[in-house]
Amino acid sequence: MSRSEALTTLKGVGPEMAKKLETMGLERIEDVLEHVPFRYENYNSGTVTTAIHGDLVKWSGTVQAAPLVRYYSKGKNRLQFRLLLEERYVVHVTMFNRAFYKDKLALGATVTVKGKWDMNRMTISATDLEFGELSDGLQPIYSLRAGLTQKNFGRIVKLAFEQTTSFENRLPESIRQRYRLEDRETMLKGMHFPDSVETYKQARRSYVYEECLLYQLKLQAFRKMERAGKGRALTLDKQRLNEFVKQLAFPLTGAQTRVIREIVGDLEKPERMNRLLQGDVGSGKTVVAAIALYATVCAGYQGALMVPTEILAEQHLASLQALFEPYGMRVGLLTSSVKGKARNELLQAIKDGDVDIIVGTHALIQGPVEFSRLHLAITDEQHRFGVEQRKMLRDKAELADVLYMTATPIPRTLAISAFGEMDVSTIDEMPAGRKPIETYWAKTDQIDRVHAMVNRELALGRQAYVIAPLIEESDTLEVESATALYDMLRERFPNYAVGLMHGKLSSTEKDEVMKAFASNALQILVSTTVVEVGVNVPNASLIIIHDAERFGLAQLHQLRGRVGRGADQSYCILVGDPKSDVGKLRLKTMTETNDGFVLAEKDLELRGAGDFFGTAQSGLPSFRVADPVLDLKVMEVAMQDAVRLLGSEAFWNEATYAPLRHYLKRLDLLVGERLE
Repeated sequence: MSRSEALTTLKGVGPEMAKKLETMGLERIEDVLEHVPFRYENYNSGTVTTAIHGDLVKWSGTVQAAPLVRYYSKGKNRLQFRLLLEERYVVHVTMFNRAFYKDKLALGATVTVKGKWDMNRMTISATDLEFGELSDGLQPIYSLRAGLTQKNFGRIVKLAFEQTTSFENRLPESIRQRYRLEDRETMLKGMHFPDSVETYKQARRSYVYEECLLYQLKLQAFRKMERAGKGRALTLDKQRLNEFVKQLAFPLTGAQTRVIREIVGDLEKPERMNRLLQGDVGSGKTVVAAIALYATVCAGYQGALMVPTEILAEQHLASLQALFEPYGMRVGLLTSSVKGKARNELLQAIKDGDVDIIVGTHALIQGPVEFSRLHLAITDEQHRFGVEQRKMLRDKAELADVLYMTATPIPRTLAISAFGEMDVSTIDEMPAGRKPIETYWAKTDQIDRVHAMVNRELALGRQAYVIAPLIEESDTLEVESATALYDMLRERFPNYAVGLMHGKLSSTEKDEVMKAFASNALQILVSTTVVEVGVNVPNASLIIIHDAERFGLAQLHQLRGRVGRGADQSYCILVGDPKSDVGKLRLKTMTETNDGFVLAEKDLELRGAGDFFGTAQSGLPSFRVADPVLDLKVMEVAMQDAVRLLGSEAFWNEATYAPLRHYLKRLDLLVGERLE
């Protein structure tokens, strides 16, 4: 039977079961085979005399007496029976809400129970029961839903193996031999039914490499496509560009100069630029973007700058107009607020080439916008977008160079897996004279001292952010809410205007609140983390983050970056009473460094790859088994192998690589049988 056949072809999988499996994205036999366990239970299968009190055990024995069932409140029940172990020890087994086993537990029947061992009472509080002898090895635990049980799914996995007659190896024999990897059938069996820890480790090793290679093939294929001559080389006027840089209000840092050279070099190449520009908050990424836009317009083409919010787009419009209009360059703004006649006129001007630089939100490239001669598309905070979304952007801007910017410093470990198809430029130097933000950690019982600091800053004419993790109060979580803080601060500071912003507000409402704060109509802004990517408010000199231990270091650093944008000394106060050592270390680390790259590496260490960007991120790949951090070395090897394979004739012609070519074809990365 083929692995690609529908699950209903398996004996014992009917339409109802197939529908449940479909809700988990499992439709073919191969889908079940690849739905590997996310963890394993390793129960103590030793003897009664060697087991320790409180151990999780899994033992086989024979039923010694008829089971008893006792019923109590609301139909709940407790099943009890005696089990003879090792021909000499009688232990009592208790199971809750398993009355249906009573008639099946015949005297003398052999059963296997697993649960918690109480050596003082000689009892097992059992969580599961199987009829028959103990099976050795680790017990797989699957991620399931739709009412499926571990036992049911395990049975389906066994059926899939029993009825699959052939397993196609994705990796050629040469690669498997080089790294001593298992064939596909052995690997999958080792993942689903490991008879020892060593068996699992070898299967995982093979699985991780295969996952990493497939992912890197995808990334490097995107990269190869972008460099396949589909770009446009610009002829740049270096003298005009140098004169523009010289007239800037402040000198460039060495890091900015280095990054500009990298970007200018890309603009001059016939291949399309596909570059990520990362730099800490306040490192000067926007100036670099402006220089790249200036170079593009001077060469006779249009540029576009996309940002996450309308108010940020308006601020960029104002700064770019101040920079470019003295040179006769026309800057336009396209957001959802531009409507009617004004919108139609702007769209026509963009199409006719009467606008040189267009600033807007992401709708700028997703909507029905036609450019006359777009060459450079810059988009901000792209760490939240995956490879496929980045491909959509490049497809919209045909032949255009693309530059992505992020203020979230990305550790090298994640850059390889999340942005491996891109060139990465890093601004790792802050402009001279910028005052570091002073960061303090305060306990909740010190809030009066914190409020005294708020009062001092407001009296000096400055403004403050106050951040809460929740919108409204929670019955289950003892954390501050934005609404509660808003009410308390209005009462505590009656002479100042307090605003409230959170994710439940519409985009228009959020913009109105932010505009009021930016114009100093509000002196205190209470907000959830929606303000993380926000506007530039140079007058805001203080940010207070409540329950700060609930945030990751990367997010705390982003929030801290909302202040420190003006000439005044700025402060960040972390309010929290962390109970865990990790929480304490997180807040202590924030008070010790303002370096986003140091914090990014520490955050990765504390939180792991999956939580680095927060729950909303989608830039990181989702692996079944591989871990981008723990398996970094494997990822690096896989990246080198992917580059080598895509550049070899053997990969495109020999039958042994057909499964890998088929994988790329399914991703719509091939034209015919190779990349064009």
